[in-house]
Amino acid sequence: MPRAATIARKTKETDLRLTVDLDGDGEAKVETGIPFFDHMLETLAKHGALALEVTCKGDLHIDQHHTVEDTGITLGKAIDQALGDRKGIVRAGCFYFPLDEALARSVVDLSGRSYLHWNVPLDQGPRNAMDVSVLEGFFKAVADGCRANVHIDLLTGRDFHHGAEAVFKSFARALRQAVAVDPRVTGVPSTKGIL
Repeated sequence: MPRAATIARKTKETDLRLTVDLDGDGEAKVETGIPFFDHMLETLAKHGALALEVTCKGDLHIDQHHTVEDTGITLGKAIDQALGDRKGIVRAGCFYFPLDEALARSVVDLSGRSYLHWNVPLDQGPRNAMDVSVLEGFFKAVADGCRANVHIDLLTGRDFHHGAEAVFKSFARALRQAVAVDPRVTGVPSTKGIL
């Protein structure tokens, strides 16, 4: 069965449509109006082996917050829907990703309980690229939407671009591990019998 979902979300702040396929090929078509964020979402798709399509028209004349957070909300819900009953998945993943001086670690548990630990001390890069303050809200929205326990740490590095990209790559790789299907698992990977 395909593990894919499409979610549309329209508010007074954003008009968003997102499609994700967990068994994709890493290809992405992304248009949020924030080129650096588009680059990060393309990176997420490539390293997460997802097929990802995102179109968002947001109130960027105000700031980037609504566009970025609503994209996270929608992506999280789409991942949750694509996972279905979560039977047969690996469930957890952990990945360290270096990018020059930056080193990021992400740990993901698709436990059914949402939580975000965020320890990413990044200096603000050019404001016209992306507001670093909205990144935490994006990952919290993803974690809440797909009901995952997520820990993200930027262990070294302060450069805005390198640090942000290392974070997205490490998260993508950890998510890729967690959503993978393990043929040895016949049910839900939990002693409770439910996630």
